[in-house]
Parts: sequence; structure tokens; C-alpha cells
Amino acid sequence: MMRHRLSLTRRRILSAIPAFLAGCLGSVSCRYPRPRAAQPAKVSVFLSASPTAEVALPQEIVSAALLVLPTRQLGRTDMVVPVLGLGGSASPLSRPGAEAEAIAIIERAYAGGIRYFDTAANYGPSEERLGQVLPAVRSEVRIATKTSQRDRDGAWRQLEQSLQRLRTDYLDVWQFHALTYDWDLDTILNGQKGAIKAAEEAKAQGLIRAIGITGHNNPDILVKALNRYPFDTALVPINAADPQTASPFINHLLPVAQQHNTGIIAMKVPAYGRLFQPGALTGMAEALGYALSQPQVHCAIVAADTLAQLEENLTAASAFQPLSTAALASIEQRAATVWPEASFFRQWA
Repeated sequence: MMRHRLSLTRRRILSAIPAFLAGCLGSVSCRYPRPRAAQPAKVSVFLSASPTAEVALPQEIVSAALLVLPTRQLGRTDMVVPVLGLGGSASPLSRPGAEAEAIAIIERAYAGGIRYFDTAANYGPSEERLGQVLPAVRSEVRIATKTSQRDRDGAWRQLEQSLQRLRTDYLDVWQFHALTYDWDLDTILNGQKGAIKAAEEAKAQGLIRAIGITGHNNPDILVKALNRYPFDTALVPINAADPQTASPFINHLLPVAQQHNTGIIAMKVPAYGRLFQPGALTGMAEALGYALSQPQVHCAIVAADTLAQLEENLTAASAFQPLSTAALASIEQRAATVWPEASFFRQWA
């Protein structure tokens, strides 16, 4: 199965579209692959409504990273990732009308050593923005996206759309987005009808490498998920305000993740900057250092609103060293002064 950027010219892409559409109209399995032996991914995922929009990275960006980031094995997967990844939400990547800023951030992230890129089907144009840049270096990066669908057919539809927008024939991590309630998990794991069936079929066909889950506010449902199914990864909030909450992810989820060797990706690390207030944390070095020093945390994804923010994140990640117990306690003590504001996402439903 080809896993590199296609060399099709615009003329060849355009000429391929009618035949591709005819094939889809003539075959239901084009949209809903049936359970069967592993098959090569469909070339259709590379066909974009805007064939000319793809960006070729400058050679100086492709050839060498400017910073060296520490790396870690992502749980029990076979993937090694830098400790810092780029988040695809709450930034120009997901903001309509900010294409130029988004492309600049993605290119600089790659040049700075980032190789893990996280997005979601419902993050506005985020998948398309990554799809404009990353195909040029596809074999060098790890791409993770998410589906909000809970049933098999809906999940398959969203997976195919994500592959097309990202211009890739496989995902490194496909995640079930925002598990919150028991019904979320029960519906996903509902045998032949649940979204887990789509994930298993896609994994058997080589369309995804790892199956993950995400959640913002209920560590208990994620604990249930890890105990009921061997999910490969979990994307969860890990920051210095977490220990002050009624149900910390650090205390509830991470020990279970250690038992299963689940790959843990931290998010909400600086709480959108709300941890950076007088008397609280001093900057990304402390916020990122705190999250990455927690047991079983392998990587942290952080969005960047500007290139300056991205540079600060890269600098902090490149200099990361595990923090001492005393340093962690000091950070927690200062974060406690702003913890309600820094835990705002716990109210999301």
C-alpha cells in the first residue's frame, strides 16, 4: 500500500474524479467497507475538491529539523513520538480565513521537530490545513484525528471524509472523541453496530494503526473504557490544576493506563494560558514540564495561536527534563490559586 505523497498532476487528478465517482455510485462498499481480509486503502482518499491547494514544503524544512525534541515510545504501540505534538484546535488551523497563518505554523512545527499532529473531523478546516502540508513528509509524521460518531456506519463515513481531507491513505491514531457518559462507551462498544466495529475493520484494512479515546471531564468513563477494551491511546487533560479537581485524571486514570501500558497524550497543558497568571505558573517550561513528568504521559499536544507561541512551546519541549518532586509540588501549589479557571473544560458536556 502506497503511503507517500501522490505524484499525480492536477490534470491526472481531475481526469480520475469521474471514474472514481462512477465507481462509488455503483458500489455501496465504497462507502461502507464490509468485514473481510485486509485490503489496500482506496486511492480515492487522495482526491480533493481543491487539487491545487496542496502545499509543498520548502526543501530546507523537509531536509532537517532545527530543534531536537526528546522522544518516547507511545505506550504499547510501535510508535516513537516527540514529547510535543501540535494540536489542531483553537488556533489558525481550525479558524476559517486563517489559512496562511495555519500553513506557517504547521511548517514551523515540522521544522522544529514536531512529528505528532492531532486534529478532529469537527475542528473546522483543521484537517484540510494539515492535508495541505503533511503529505510531503507523510512517512516522517504521525497523524491523529477523531470521530464524534458512535455507530459503525456513521464512524465509517467520518473516517473516509477525514482521510480525504488529510490526503492520506492511513491514520496513525483514530480516536473516539469526547467520551463523557456511560452511553457513549456502551454505544461505541455495541458489537456489530458500534463504532468500534468500524475501527476494527479499518485497522484490519490498514487504514488506521491505533485506536484511541479522548475525554475532557470524566476520568471514570475513560477508566471503564480502558478496562473494557484494549484501546491503544487516550488523550486527556493533564495540567497542574488537575490535582485540585474533585476527580483528577492524574490520580484516577494514569494508574490504570500504566497497568495496560496505554499511550497517554496530554492536552489542556497550559489551560489555554489560564495557568499563566501572577502568582501561578511562569510559562510553558513549567506547564509542559509538569505534564510530561507525570507517570505514563508520553506526549503533550499544544495548539499555537501564533508563531511566537509555537516557538515558546518548542523551546520548552527541547529543554525538557523530568521535574523533581519538590518542583512538581511548587507548581501544584501555585496552580491551586487559579485552578477553577484553569479547569473550565470540566464543565463541557
